[in-house]
Parts: sequence; structure tokens; C-alpha cells
Amino acid sequence: MKYQKLLTEFEAQLDKLENGQGDILFKAEKGIVLVEKYIRKLHIEVEKKSFTTQGDEIHFFKHVKPQIFSKLIYYGKLFTIESKRPRGNNTSQIKYLRYQIDKLQTFFNDNLEFYNYYRRGAMSMDEHYFVRGNRDLRLPSDSFHFFIDDHFSTCQDGTVATIMAYDMLIVYLQREVDHLDKIIEIPVNTPMQKPSKLFWTGSKTDLIELLYALHASNSINSGTADIKELASHFEHFYNVDLGNYYHTFIEIRSRKMSRTKFMDKLTEMLNQRMESLDE
Repeated sequence: MKYQKLLTEFEAQLDKLENGQGDILFKAEKGIVLVEKYIRKLHIEVEKKSFTTQGDEIHFFKHVKPQIFSKLIYYGKLFTIESKRPRGNNTSQIKYLRYQIDKLQTFFNDNLEFYNYYRRGAMSMDEHYFVRGNRDLRLPSDSFHFFIDDHFSTCQDGTVATIMAYDMLIVYLQREVDHLDKIIEIPVNTPMQKPSKLFWTGSKTDLIELLYALHASNSINSGTADIKELASHFEHFYNVDLGNYYHTFIEIRSRKMSRTKFMDKLTEMLNQRMESLDE
């Protein structure tokens, strides 16, 4: 089957990513890079081989391209949702996640006509929806047509991809809600709820660098604790709001000089302390 080898390879790479190490934000970021790579590969294949019949073209834009493109939308939205997810109690997280589910459902309601057309497997409008050169002025801005290319886009293949992506997102978010519903909240009188007398007086960036270093070392819970959990404990113990620590880590990774500036400082200061004690 045409493009099947590429799709099989793509799915294998996705499975490897999803089953590998790293928290959800790490996987979403890596997923975006991976999907963009395969979209480019798919684009090259289309440019080289084109389509022998209109039926082939319709099949490609209705079934093949959305399989890959939907993952780009999925990971992009997932990254945004998770990076803004509150780190408070279960109730606040559930409220946030349910709000996100409602927003995704709104897309289906706003595009109900096409949604029903696609869901029931209709084909009467396929020549308009999935053949290049046609445009739909009603196309919603949320359909992710950011790969605008007349040779690689139709007026509704992006909408199909969005439907597929939002279905996956709703399943993921609902699973998170169900998981949080089952977790017993920490009682008020536990040590975690008692105010800490320690305050982080260095920069937040330094603390985030330390956070990721500890996570990378697998020194806490044998590496099973995720970044979100560690960040929550750091914030409590040191009376600090780390903000969007994932974006801060991206900035740390993009440093021109040493990317481990705080780790280097710790090593230097510890060596100085030991040398002074040796004298």
C-alpha cells in the first residue's frame, strides 16, 4: 500500500518515544520534532510520485496525511495544556482539565456539519473537501492550517487531523481526570502541608537547573519521580513559585557558554570548602 512503509516507520518511532523515559512535556516537545520530520518526508513523497487518480488524491488527504498531521496538532496542544496546568491540589487540576475538555468539545460543536460528514463515513463531498485547489471560507481558524501549500493541502484535511487530534486529547485529559479523582488528597496535618521555614534565596533558574540535575541523576525514587512532582516539592520546601519551569529549562539548554552554570558553581564552591578544611 502506498505510503504504508512511511506510516509504519512513523508509528514505530512514536511508540518508542511514548514508551521511553521523560515526562509528558519532554515527550510532547520531542513528538513535535518527530512529527514535523515525517510531514516533510511525506511532502517529498507527494512531490516525487504525485497521484495517478483523483481517488488516490482523496484517499491521501482524507486518510493518510491526517494520520501524521493529527499527531502534530496533538503534541502541540498537549504541550500548551500541560505547561499551563496548575500544580495545586487535585480539585484545581480537575477543574482545569475539564475546562480544557470543554474547549475541545466546542470545536466539534462549531464544526458539527463537517464532523457528522466525517464521522458517518460520507463521500458525497470528497471531491470538494479532499482535492487540492478548493477552498472553504468557513474553515475555522483552529484547524491548524499552518502548513499552507497548495500542492500539499486541501480545504479539509487539516480539519480531519484536528478531529483526530482532539479525540486523542480528550481521551488523555479524561484519563488524567479519572486518575486524580481516585487519588486521596494528602491530609492537612501531614508534614507536606506544614509550612516550611526554608527559603530559596538564589535565582529560580538556579533552582530549576538543580531540579533537572537531580531528576536526570535518577537519585530520587530510583528515577521514577517525574519533574512535576519534584517541582511541587521544591516549591513547598523552599517557599518559591518556580513558574513555567519547563520553558526555563529550554532557556538553560540554549545557553551559549556552559549550560550547567549553577552545577559548575556548586562544584567550585564545594571544592573550595573542602580545600579550606584540609588546610
